[in-house]
Amino acid sequence: MKLVSYFLEGHDRLAILIDGLLYDMEVLHPDLPHNMSMFLQYWEDAYPMALGGEMMVREGKISTSKGFAYDSAAILAPVPFPTSCRDGYAFRQHVAAARRNRGVPMIPEFDQYPIFYFTNHFGIQGPGEIACMPDHFEKLDFELEVAIVICKQGRNIRAEAADEYIGGLMIMNDMSARRLQVEEMLLNLGPAKGKDFSTVIGPWLVTPDELQSFEVPAREGHTGKNWNLRMQCRVNGKQVSDGNVKDMDWTFAEIIERASYGVTLNAGDVIGSGTVGTGCFLELNGTGKLNDPQYQEQWLQAGDEVEMEIDGLGILHNTIVREDDDFSILSRKKNI
Repeated sequence: MKLVSYFLEGHDRLAILIDGLLYDMEVLHPDLPHNMSMFLQYWEDAYPMALGGEMMVREGKISTSKGFAYDSAAILAPVPFPTSCRDGYAFRQHVAAARRNRGVPMIPEFDQYPIFYFTNHFGIQGPGEIACMPDHFEKLDFELEVAIVICKQGRNIRAEAADEYIGGLMIMNDMSARRLQVEEMLLNLGPAKGKDFSTVIGPWLVTPDELQSFEVPAREGHTGKNWNLRMQCRVNGKQVSDGNVKDMDWTFAEIIERASYGVTLNAGDVIGSGTVGTGCFLELNGTGKLNDPQYQEQWLQAGDEVEMEIDGLGILHNTIVREDDDFSILSRKKNI
């Protein structure tokens, strides 16, 4: 099932997507919640009810006249108002390449436990324009990831049971302003201003039932589901990244286990995988310069079109735009 959030008459609404048409929750069943936040709060009742509605549409028991074109709707992030947003560090290939490019060895702790950081959950957005300030354009980067949303409350969740808490998968673009990020992390704190302006998810949330045929075993020594889903990113129509969700070393189940230790996870919490190998310009530029000192770095510019595609999860499209404000916090640094 593909769950889509859209904007109508001042409110976020929830629908399912079937063959290019959106069917609002009230069409599927009058008792279904009308938005994603409430749907997740009542997941155990709402999810099977919505699946039943989807089946009725596919069987012709709900007329296609009850649907409306996806392209006609104002599409939001599938989870427009997440209760929190964490981002993991699950792909060893990306971590190893980034460290190699900096001339430092692979950190052994990566293979001991999964880590994550909190980002600005009010900075979540869906398809469309990504507004950036002048300092963001100092090495502006995309990060190709997959994300999940938690669908029921839990605390001290063991990895063996953690997949039950995954409401679905979606594409994530963890936007990064690299100069801001690198400077602030010299003080061993962050990332903060390098990340908090935008995190993109979408275009819809795909529930686990639709992804069963893509399931593959976790890597040896790991626990939880994984999925064979190709991941790609294109900038202005040119492919720049190519990876696969199955390359995650740490599973979402293991990230959930760590995140929930001594902490209550809530329905609506979003968790990203971290960047797939080749999944950002920082890594690609570093590898390019390592192989060729004359390599020309590439970063995102105003007007760039960014398309992320993951098998089964759709295509997430964004345009980079420059805010009409020349304010720079980099220019206000002291003692320089």
